[in-house]
Amino acid sequence: MRRVKLKDVCDRITVGHVGPMADKYTAGGVPFLRSQNITPFRLDLDDIKFVPPDFHEKLRKSALQPGDVAVVRTGYPGTACVIPDTFTELNCADLVVITPSKELNPYYLAAIFNSAWGVASVAGNLVGVAQQHFNIGAAKELEISLPLRSTQDRIAGILSAYDELMENSQRRIRILEAMARALYREWFVHSRFPGHEKLPRVASPLGDIPQGWEVCMVKDVATVTYGFPFQSKKFNTAGIGTPVIRIRDIPDGFSPTFTDEDAEEKYHVRNGDILVGMDGDFHMCVWSSGHAFQNQRVARFKSNGKIGNLHLFLALEKPIREFNKAIVGTTVAHLGDMHIKTIQIAWPTAKLRAMASEILEPMSDQIIALNR
Repeated sequence: MRRVKLKDVCDRITVGHVGPMADKYTAGGVPFLRSQNITPFRLDLDDIKFVPPDFHEKLRKSALQPGDVAVVRTGYPGTACVIPDTFTELNCADLVVITPSKELNPYYLAAIFNSAWGVASVAGNLVGVAQQHFNIGAAKELEISLPLRSTQDRIAGILSAYDELMENSQRRIRILEAMARALYREWFVHSRFPGHEKLPRVASPLGDIPQGWEVCMVKDVATVTYGFPFQSKKFNTAGIGTPVIRIRDIPDGFSPTFTDEDAEEKYHVRNGDILVGMDGDFHMCVWSSGHAFQNQRVARFKSNGKIGNLHLFLALEKPIREFNKAIVGTTVAHLGDMHIKTIQIAWPTAKLRAMASEILEPMSDQIIALNR
C-alpha cells in the first residue's frame, strides 16, 4: 500500500459553478446538483433543480459523468457520493468534482471521504472566514492510502452491499412514515376514526372536534427541555465522550460530534425522544442514534406516557411547520419557549389514544431499529 496525493491518481479535480443561481433554474432541462443533493454514498434527488442546456454548455468544466465523485464544499464538507450511471448529463454548483483515474475505484474514494478519517482530514483543510469550505487546492493535495486496485474493488464491493442494505432500510422507513402519517391524518385531522359516525362535533379553539375530545397545551401532556451550552472548544470527531446533538444534526438524526463534558440527566437524549431545532428552519426528528447530549437551541419533547411519542411527533408537525412560516428574524428565525407554550393539540379520548398507540408505536420501534 502506498500514500498518494489525489492530484496524482485523478484525471480531473475541479469545482462546480460558484455564483448566484436563483434566476437560472428552469422547470426542466439538465439536472443541477447542490450540496443538499449529496449524502454519504448516494444522491438525494428531493428538490433537485434544473438548468437549460445552453447554460449547461457554458459550464462544461463542472459537468459530471457516471463514475465521478461529487464532494460537498460547504455545510457538511467532505460528504461524498459517486455519480450513478442513471444520468447522462449533470451539472452542479459549489461541489468539488473528481474524476478518478483507472488506478482509483470511485466508490473506494467516496468511502475514504465519508469515513471518520476523511471527515477529520477535510475539517483540517477548510478555508474561509465567514463560511468555511473545502477547496480544490486542498482536495488535490489530500493524501490517501492506496492499496492495489483489486483490493480497492473488494472493499468497494463490500461497502456497496452494505449501502444497498441501508437504502432498502431507508425505503422501509419512508413507507412506515407514510403509513403513520396517513393514519394520523385520517383519524386525528379528518376525524374518521373507528366509531366517528356516532359522535357529534363540538366547537373548540382548534375548530370543530369530536365530542369527548379536548384541546390541551403541549406542555400539559409532554415534558419540554431546552439544551445545554456545551463548550464547542471541547468538541471532537474522534469519538471521545458522548455525542452532542446540535441543530445541524437533527435532519440526519445522527451526530458525528462528541464531547468529554458531563451533563445533568435532563440533557440526556435517548431513542424515541422528539427533537426540534430552534434556529433557522425548525427541523424535527424522532431521535434514533442512541444516548447523546442535547446542545443549546435544541428543544426536546417527551410524552408524559398518556400519548405515544410518534403520535405526539405527528401532532407537533403542523404547529412547528406553521411557526416555521410565521416567525421571521432579522437574520435567522428563532423558536422560543414563548412560542412552544402556545402550542395546542387535539386530545382524543383515552380509548382512541390507546388504539392509536397499538398501531403507531410498533411502527416507531421499527423506524428506530431500521435507522440504527
